[in-house]
Amino acid sequence: MDLLDDGGDQPGGNAHEFTVSEISGAVKRSIEDQFGRVRVRGEVGRVSRPSSGHLYFDLKDDRSVLAAVTWKGQAARLQTRPEEGIEVIATGRLTTFPGQSKYQMIVDQIEPAGAGALMVMLEKRRKALAAEGLFDEARKRPLPYLPRVIGVVTSPSGAVIRDILHRLRDRFPTRVLIWPVAVQGNDCAPQVANAIRGFNALAPDGPIPRPDLLIVARGGGSLEDLWGFNEEIVVRAAADSAIPLISAVGHETDTTLIDFASDRRAPTPTAAAEMAVPVRADLAARLAEIGLRLMRGEQNRITRQRQRLSDLGRALGRPQALTDPARQRFDLFAMRLEPGLRGFVRRSRDRLNSLPLSLSALRGNTGKKRIALSGAAQRLDSAQRSRARQDRDRLKTLSQRLERERTRALADSTRRIRDQRDGVHKLAERLQVAGSRLVAPRRERLERLDRLRQTLGYAETLKRGFAVVRGAGDEVITTVEAARTQPRLVIEFQNNGRLPVRPDTGPDTGAGPAGSPPVPPADAKPVRPRARKGAGPKSDDTPGSDGQQTLF
Repeated sequence: MDLLDDGGDQPGGNAHEFTVSEISGAVKRSIEDQFGRVRVRGEVGRVSRPSSGHLYFDLKDDRSVLAAVTWKGQAARLQTRPEEGIEVIATGRLTTFPGQSKYQMIVDQIEPAGAGALMVMLEKRRKALAAEGLFDEARKRPLPYLPRVIGVVTSPSGAVIRDILHRLRDRFPTRVLIWPVAVQGNDCAPQVANAIRGFNALAPDGPIPRPDLLIVARGGGSLEDLWGFNEEIVVRAAADSAIPLISAVGHETDTTLIDFASDRRAPTPTAAAEMAVPVRADLAARLAEIGLRLMRGEQNRITRQRQRLSDLGRALGRPQALTDPARQRFDLFAMRLEPGLRGFVRRSRDRLNSLPLSLSALRGNTGKKRIALSGAAQRLDSAQRSRARQDRDRLKTLSQRLERERTRALADSTRRIRDQRDGVHKLAERLQVAGSRLVAPRRERLERLDRLRQTLGYAETLKRGFAVVRGAGDEVITTVEAARTQPRLVIEFQNNGRLPVRPDTGPDTGAGPAGSPPVPPADAKPVRPRARKGAGPKSDDTPGSDGQQTLF
């Protein structure tokens, strides 16, 4: 084949001419074939997160820089997000980008390069979140003293939830809502954050009650196992929670970022349950003591008020005693008025007789004085009756007011005592119901044990065809030698049926009384006959042929 073209003598005229796309594709295939799957260790440089959802960043060391990209779908599943300045190990494949004539790494997995890098990233994230004020003490709220509903965010299959439920049941039984989540791995952080926000989104009066307190719990583990609780999404969810939150992640020495954002940190999940509720027995005793003190105080207060009212009543006096002096003075003045009037009239008549006046003038003057005197007497009588009526009305009003005040005070005191007595009765009823609930399972267990005792007793064994041999002193006989020493034996069957018999007193050769079957030696073992093919019935001289089994 002639590779020369019509170019003639031009240098390089026989070289193949590639298009730009062809050469870019060849380079792409070569790099992808050579570096199909690689792990690269380096420091994260520039990080870019555009609105498309892809991640663009650089991996660098002291001499080179490698461009890296993680597509949107894979970026959402990354356990560790690339942050500038941390050292990571990236796993992926190398490829080229023909649009800019450069090669890059498609990363689908990122992991920190050792615990040191994790601690550096954790400290950097803690400082950034603390600068936003998410860890301020002013944001933390007090825990409710006695929550009605407690929400627990943890794994439903671990030992943590059992420890929390057991501790709550011992201290103060409370309704618990469990939101199952993954407590490690890639799904841990989003599930825990969604659980916290989900509990806060519940309506207070909805079909599912809104918790009064949240507990985020997990057992101990390594730094990598607990890393989900260091994610920013979990910390922000805990800081934004309107419900008070207790963080119980890991053991005493484990620290995660959710501990700083929570309202209270518990060293263990069991300690979180102890922080959540008080001890019911102590609370009941305290309430009983307060109820007694309150009842005694109210009784003392009512007694003092009754005594004070009685003292005031004695000091007030009778209304009649207040009017008697006035009535007496009125009578005294009335008795003195008539003689005084007669004397006044007499003096006036004498003075008139001494005056040189005409009879008509005297009569006119006397008539005027009589009219004036009659009017004054009427006014005086009316004023006295009005004054007496006003005094009587004022005394009556004062007595009614005092009676109303006393009645109102007694009614208020009686109502408070009745309310307190009702509260104490309700508390006693609740305690009685709780006691019944505690006694019922124990009573049932006792009955089961009693039935087991009856089943395992020897009476049930007697019902299956066995018998008990007792001696003269009602002791149980278990050997032939002990039976022969007894003057009399009693065989006990089922339903307390007893049959007295006499033991064999003959020599040890086995010969008993006449007509009785021979007794086997003491060391002989009972032999159970086996049915054989073609074997006929036993002869009469065979032991036990009469159908009676030996007792020993």
